[in-house]
Amino acid sequence: MNDAEQLDAMLETHPCYNECAHKKFARMHIPIAPRCNIQCNYCDRRYDCSNESRPGVTSEILTPEEAVEKIRYVMTKVPYLSVIGIAGPGDPLANEETFRALELVKKEFPQLTLCLSTNGLALPPNVERLKELGVRFLTVTMNAVDPKVGAKMYDFVHWGGKTLRGEEAAAVLIRNQLDGIQKAAAAGMLVKVNVVMAPGINSEHIPAVAKKAKELGAYIVNILPLIPVPGTKFEGLRAPTAAERKALQDMCEVDIRQMRHCRQCRADAIGLLGEDRSAEFSHYTCAGRAKGEIEGTAIESEGETKYRLAVATSDGRSVDEHFGHAGSFHVFTVEGNEIRSEGTIDVAAQQDVPLFGPGHRIKMETTVDKLKGVDAVIATQYGEPAIELLRERGIIPVQDKGEVEQALRKAVGSVFKERAAVFE
Repeated sequence: MNDAEQLDAMLETHPCYNECAHKKFARMHIPIAPRCNIQCNYCDRRYDCSNESRPGVTSEILTPEEAVEKIRYVMTKVPYLSVIGIAGPGDPLANEETFRALELVKKEFPQLTLCLSTNGLALPPNVERLKELGVRFLTVTMNAVDPKVGAKMYDFVHWGGKTLRGEEAAAVLIRNQLDGIQKAAAAGMLVKVNVVMAPGINSEHIPAVAKKAKELGAYIVNILPLIPVPGTKFEGLRAPTAAERKALQDMCEVDIRQMRHCRQCRADAIGLLGEDRSAEFSHYTCAGRAKGEIEGTAIESEGETKYRLAVATSDGRSVDEHFGHAGSFHVFTVEGNEIRSEGTIDVAAQQDVPLFGPGHRIKMETTVDKLKGVDAVIATQYGEPAIELLRERGIIPVQDKGEVEQALRKAVGSVFKERAAVFE
């Protein structure tokens, strides 16, 4: 197998690195790493935050042995599970439990792909150890390559028995990140570099991060919009707008491919991207929770024969817009084999609102309210808040792309199935 074939094989079932895989293959994050060796100005690690979907949040901390037992159980419910990741809620490499968990998972589930996310501080001395344990995919969050910029992103770094701050802390962290990424790429791992985009702090510096990531051998860069989390130093900052983020992604894509379908997952995320099922498995206990469960039996009723559907499309011909980025929605009625256009719903005024914060919630509510009366919305991607708001109003979010007519006919089937009666 040549290098290109080996790369294709690695990417085939990983939903985070391959957009084509994220609708067919699921990932499971095992929250076994609570300790962290740095403090980012945007991070607040919390437990039992079932209503929050962001990195650093989990409903429980598991031991490596409990994680393995939970994987066994989840696989009975999520048969398309392909990736086991360790993403916190702290830094995996600051927790010895990480290596024990990787060892156990590799032994019992050799068919699953192993993935790990780290800030990179402790990466250089652990690259070979991770490789031996079967880690094939590695994500490193690197927010700067200049210590002056990095000093604004981090509060402190624990290194060499000392707590470092300011440019000294950032310099140590960046040095280790660069060394670790290069070593991991050379070891055959597929490296993704995450960058948190903080307007006014590091946003103008991100193209330099992308260039350096490419030089070091990284495969892809993922620009994450800042989430101004209450209680953090960045709680008063604004999140970037969708247009700002897209412009930066387009600029950086000249140097290195960009991940555009990230969901900024929880540390205990389970399921397909965009369809997190972690709440279903939260507070899993190892006392035989799987015993005696009764499966629901779906009974399909006749369903409606007329559907009103909204489509996020820039030209009326292709489903090509993210729900939150769409300036308008084309509305269609599908009745039997007939498809009729009903015009558009304009939401362009909402596009300059930051991606996170109270204003973003209002933006989503305003957009969803304008869609009142449709049975479903079709878009290329959705954020969790949009999915929640749509479902609260009885609107089914359908993720698809490609030719509008084909997407409409597929969506009708999705609406019918969701409205089928289910009896326990």
